[in-house]
Amino acid sequence: MRILPWCIAPAVTLFAACAPDIMPQPDEGAALFAENCSVCHGPRGEGGKQLARGKVAPDLTRIAFRNGGTFPQAQVLSQIDGYGRGKAKDVMPAFGSLLEGETVPVDIDGTLTPTPRPLAALLAYLESIQVP
Repeated sequence: MRILPWCIAPAVTLFAACAPDIMPQPDEGAALFAENCSVCHGPRGEGGKQLARGKVAPDLTRIAFRNGGTFPQAQVLSQIDGYGRGKAKDVMPAFGSLLEGETVPVDIDGTLTPTPRPLAALLAYLESIQVP
């Protein structure tokens, strides 16, 4: 059976429209940021709010600047999920709901790492708000 070329383009377009977007976009992360992070870090992530134990919420728009111009994905994920802390002096709460749900492959230092979608979305958002 021969498939007519004029039938292929609509079929490909329909398939692409139905395929889920694998990687979350910054706008998906922005909603999570507003729900979970803005109370301390401010609506635009600029920090400055006085927290417990005399600490101040850091400016999340300058993470890359503080790291020589490179956005440290593994470090940021570790800070959010709480795995890298384990110290009583930290004032940032762990966000268990960000560790649930389907996983997506996030490129961390050249290795595709299965990461919960909400956490990957928040990472995408934070990377998108970096300023020089």
